[in-house]
Amino acid sequence: MKKIITLILFIANLATFSQSVKSELRVFSFEEVEQLHQQKPKPIVVFTYTDWCKICFGMKKNTFQNNEIIKLLNDKFYFINLNGEEKKEITFLGKTFVYKPSGNKTGTHELAIELAAIKGRISYPTTTILNSSFEIEAQIVGYLNSKNFISL
Repeated sequence: MKKIITLILFIANLATFSQSVKSELRVFSFEEVEQLHQQKPKPIVVFTYTDWCKICFGMKKNTFQNNEIIKLLNDKFYFINLNGEEKKEITFLGKTFVYKPSGNKTGTHELAIELAAIKGRISYPTTTILNSSFEIEAQIVGYLNSKNFISL
């Protein structure tokens, strides 16, 4: 009887553990992508967000936690998170991009403007897809759920 109970507990523990194994989305910096791209060219997905954006937070919490999305991004793309209000310099493709203040406590990073602006305006979140030649293939504004992201 003791052996049966121990076996049942072991199997239940194993089943619980196997369900909780979750893939981790690999997030790269622009500098890392430049180096990796030389060895293995792949398209790039840049997710431009801000810390105050609730829709951005929703995509991070839902879309980018989906195992199917994680597998797709890890296998087929380099994934980069870009805070549109990042204050540190970012060097990408031989150019240094900086934060440009537009008021007392507001501003936008030049790289966010370069990658996420559509007709001169940035909306958050914006998901930008760069092809393997670093050209913008698509810019999608707003929330993308897992189903829409995969169909993209």
